Amino acid sequence: MTSVEQRIDAWAHRRLERLPTDGPRAWLVELVVFTLKQAWACLFGALLLAAILATRLWYPADAPLARNDALTLVAVAIQVLMLATRLETAREMRVILLFHVVGTAMEVFKTDAGSWSYASGGVLAIGAVPLFSGFMYGAVGSYLARVMRIFDLRFDRYPRRWLTALLAGAIYANFFTHHWWWDARWLLVAAVVVLYGRCVMHFRVLTRVRRMPVLVAFVLVSGVIWIAENLGTLAGAWLYPAQAAGWHLVSVHKLVAWFLLMLISVVLVAWLHVPRPPDEGTRDVSAQAPGPRERRAETSTATTPAARTTNSPPITNVAGPPLRGPGSMVGSADGVGSTCGDG
Repeated sequence: MTSVEQRIDAWAHRRLERLPTDGPRAWLVELVVFTLKQAWACLFGALLLAAILATRLWYPADAPLARNDALTLVAVAIQVLMLATRLETAREMRVILLFHVVGTAMEVFKTDAGSWSYASGGVLAIGAVPLFSGFMYGAVGSYLARVMRIFDLRFDRYPRRWLTALLAGAIYANFFTHHWWWDARWLLVAAVVVLYGRCVMHFRVLTRVRRMPVLVAFVLVSGVIWIAENLGTLAGAWLYPAQAAGWHLVSVHKLVAWFLLMLISVVLVAWLHVPRPPDEGTRDVSAQAPGPRERRAETSTATTPAARTTNSPPITNVAGPPLRGPGSMVGSADGVGSTCGDG
């Protein structure tokens, strides 16, 4: 965890340590923590989307600095601020830069082909593509890299990475070639389903480790990106040809494109953050986690003179690595387990 996350983690521990570990209240707390951790993972993208909406509402039309250039400077400032305040790690910044390059290259081609267009104005651009657009792809990479450690993601039956790389390359190529050749997107969707169909993701929220098929996670994240895309077009940051006469919802068919983009994003992140299989640190520890009364009793015992002497070792209640308690930003990520796939 970053130093800021460590402080948040300690604060959360103090607030959540006396809450029940079972029943409706425990489920509600877990849902709230899950939502907050997802929001924390989306921090870069959320700030950039907020800037896009704010400039749409309040940026002066006659300002000497074009809106596109202002958004690019805001995106750079967000990146610098997140690094300076330790809200983001250097490895996550490298992911953002990688996504920026990959995304900008596709943007230049797509705008030239007429797939969508950006508002004119500004000098911080490559052709008709303002540089802030690359940060929108970087926001997806930032989310995936951050969610890997915030939820301590582990994977059962993760595909061999060389196969995922070949599939990601084919998907990326299809984004270009379908303009003058056969569109293979549905064949590629089928390939994603076959390759990732057996893969299951393990993620820690509080003391419990939950499971979810990776394909379900792909669909959910694609839906969130589609919602953000609608907000971006509503704010006039870019438009599709069908929206030129008046704004309307982006076609739901774009969900297929975002689903395929998710695969490219996951493969890129997986080469920097190697997927790890579940181990002892990611099992469901809810049965071992003490309840509020037990925690208070342990605290009382541990503070008595007989329980601990100056030279006595730390008291542990279970064998093996310490359990992460409620409110932990990350599960058990103190070491790197063996990798999935062939690496």
